[in-house]
Amino acid sequence: MASDIVLVHSSDLHVDDDPHQGPYGQDGTTGLRVVLAAARAHRADYVLLVGDIFDNNRQSAAIVAQCAALLAKAGRPVIVLPGNHDPLTPDSVWRRGGLDRLPHVHILGLTHAQTVHFPGHDLEIWGHAHVDYNDMAPLREPRLRSARWHVTLAHGHYEDDGVVPLRPSWLISNAEIEATRADYLALGHWNRAAQVGARVTVPAWYSGSPDLAKTVNVVRLRNDGGVAVTRAGITWD
Repeated sequence: MASDIVLVHSSDLHVDDDPHQGPYGQDGTTGLRVVLAAARAHRADYVLLVGDIFDNNRQSAAIVAQCAALLAKAGRPVIVLPGNHDPLTPDSVWRRGGLDRLPHVHILGLTHAQTVHFPGHDLEIWGHAHVDYNDMAPLREPRLRSARWHVTLAHGHYEDDGVVPLRPSWLISNAEIEATRADYLALGHWNRAAQVGARVTVPAWYSGSPDLAKTVNVVRLRNDGGVAVTRAGITWD
């Protein structure tokens, strides 16, 4: 019998080489390092990094090289969705330091337009990357299912029906969540972990940031067709 497919989902790592700005002090790569360690500990088949992996696009070559080295040793496919802090502008950090040339790192909007398909697991992962700092609809034009497993990534702000948005940009609604028909919707943009989507059937979860949530989401796509989501603690040095 085929085994479960295991995904580790995180977001908002905010890697930064300025110790006065980022949440990790002197080692600005801490968030990425601990998330990749969690993926190894849980024997994840895939890692989902859903936006704001870097705090901004003004990172030094040195810290980009450190992140490239960490990702090179990830040992499993890593799917990245650039967010509003690290969008795919011409000077984007994702275009530098070889990040876009690592064979198992898939950057939506850059190495792949919107979708990555993994035929070994009959799994497709799709999402709309932030390409600039302007407003956009993260779940616009939902992709039709073309594989057994359908996972969506989105970086934006969820608002329940009838709630006046506190943040007027990058909005995600219940109807848009339901329209994805995804087996799992991996969300980024919130520092706290939460399941969202009132009265929808799609499992939609924010992972929260490593420094605040102190967890990652471990998602099991079960062979029987079910989906199980748990929050698992991360280990800090």
